[in-house]
Amino acid sequence: MTAPIDVTQTTFKSEVIESDVPVLVDFWAEWCGPCRKLGPILDEIAAEKAGAVKVAKVNVDNERALGAMFQVMSIPTVLLFKDGKQVDEFVGVRPKSEILKRVEAQL
Repeated sequence: MTAPIDVTQTTFKSEVIESDVPVLVDFWAEWCGPCRKLGPILDEIAAEKAGAVKVAKVNVDNERALGAMFQVMSIPTVLLFKDGKQVDEFVGVRPKSEILKRVEAQL
């Protein structure tokens, strides 16, 4: 089972931009209720799609520069990267089935 990885400004390039698999990047914060609802869904996706997709988490309270770089205005914001480029994004909690459709479109 693979769990989401915590990503910082230092590790973003190696873990996300240079990844050889698509990466879901969850911009979240401890105090955010919707973020806490989305977390377990992303944990399941990380486990089910291990090896095919990576799930990364960016704590916006700790990594303000990353949040600003991607113009994250609301959380949770989830960006999907493939081959180093952002290919999709959504804001707020979404059903697991919708997130999986977005991910599978990039596989």
